[in-house]
Amino acid sequence: MNPLFERLTLITGPLAAEALEKSRAMVFGLGGVGSWCAEALVRSGIGSIYIVDSDRVSASNVNRQVQATSQSVGRYKTEALEERLREINPSCEVKCFPEIFSKETMDMFDFSSADYMIDAIDTLSHKLDLIEIAASFNEGKRFFSSMGMAQKLDPTQIRTVDIWKTTGCSLARLVRQGLKKRNFSGNFTTIYSPEKLPRLYGDWISHNPLPPTSCFLPPTPPSSWDSGKKVINGSAVCVTAAAGMVLASLVLRDIYARFTITETKT
Repeated sequence: MNPLFERLTLITGPLAAEALEKSRAMVFGLGGVGSWCAEALVRSGIGSIYIVDSDRVSASNVNRQVQATSQSVGRYKTEALEERLREINPSCEVKCFPEIFSKETMDMFDFSSADYMIDAIDTLSHKLDLIEIAASFNEGKRFFSSMGMAQKLDPTQIRTVDIWKTTGCSLARLVRQGLKKRNFSGNFTTIYSPEKLPRLYGDWISHNPLPPTSCFLPPTPPSSWDSGKKVINGSAVCVTAAAGMVLASLVLRDIYARFTITETKT
């Protein structure tokens, strides 16, 4: 038993801990939700993790993304996170894909080798692409997807439900609509929050982008603010990180439920 994870093994038991060590997860999207999910999985002893994101770290990421610091601005998110994850557990296999996931790049990923797939993608079309593919494995039972966590301050409002039971979340509504247009009727677990906050300065910022240099710190070359997004949403780490932890807990609880039953009967 790896001594790094003895405290968790006291909860899950050795069979579940061993199963986690033999498991592989794919995390798509390394923003405020996905980055914390990946870290939680590695801190829990997962044996292999694939991390997928094409973006570079910007200064506006520092308030909520685990790999984002003033020193990592300008680096690929996958590269910065890989370095951190390897420091946590050198025995974990970490494989980086600094790519956008889409139907055009899907052949890069061996989905059949993944025990768990995590969707923390922001772009709707790419999110729908992943859902269509990933939810077909194991009938979606080991595919977990995060809906929108921007414009929220209360992590206690995060809920875990089937995608078709989500309410009060604009991204979830768009996902449901998009899936219906694609004639997708499968089921999978999502996390979402119905919390509603006023946008305050959000609309002003979306029409008056901050100067390019506000996104990147010297000596990194300036770039457009958050890749030129049309709408800038406020985000708080207390919510995005909590969402990432909930996603990771879905993996842990799935393994726990399957293996502790076996241990109880023996």
